[in-house]
Amino acid sequence: MARRGETIELAVLGLLHEGPMHGYELRKRLNLMLGWGRVLSYGSLYPTLKKMLKGSLIEEVAATQAPGTPVSRRPRIVYQVTDAGHREFERLMSEVGPTAWEDDNFDIRFAFFGRTDMEIRLRVLEGRRTRLQERLDRVQGQLSMTQKEVDRYAAELQRHGVESVEREVRWLSDLIDAERVADDLARRPDRMTSTTTPPASPAADQQK
Repeated sequence: MARRGETIELAVLGLLHEGPMHGYELRKRLNLMLGWGRVLSYGSLYPTLKKMLKGSLIEEVAATQAPGTPVSRRPRIVYQVTDAGHREFERLMSEVGPTAWEDDNFDIRFAFFGRTDMEIRLRVLEGRRTRLQERLDRVQGQLSMTQKEVDRYAAELQRHGVESVEREVRWLSDLIDAERVADDLARRPDRMTSTTTPPASPAADQQK
């Protein structure tokens, strides 16, 4: 299981690929990525930044001051990714083991999918779907055994959890299908012609 600090490191490296950021902006962007259920405090962020600085994955630089800023004012410090940080980000994003599709790591990986190739994306998506399907099968089995033993509110909460997993499984299946279609078209560009006839709609079939 990926440690929270490692997940934050991956997110920081990914965000700093967009350009230098100061701590406040990093925290704001990270909280948007992590979601409302996992608010990141400065107490969690700055130890991670300190560790990354020590490991030479990122570095501190003085932000460019706007014209008219008093000389006596201390320049703001921003963080930027180093060459070592670029290599570490590429290494982390190329991993396709179980940590890539865990709950705490998958969302961050997915946010930076645009920087990975199709094969890696497919393996991560398929791994995530398999993990959720296993969880779904287990929960549904438990639900059928305990449904008569819990009150309606507990049963409703269990049903909500099952439906949430089912929605994500369907979403993942759609993404996997789209990746495979895009890859197939990329491999057979000669079939992408303007004379291709699109499939008829159900309404058109009824008019025949």
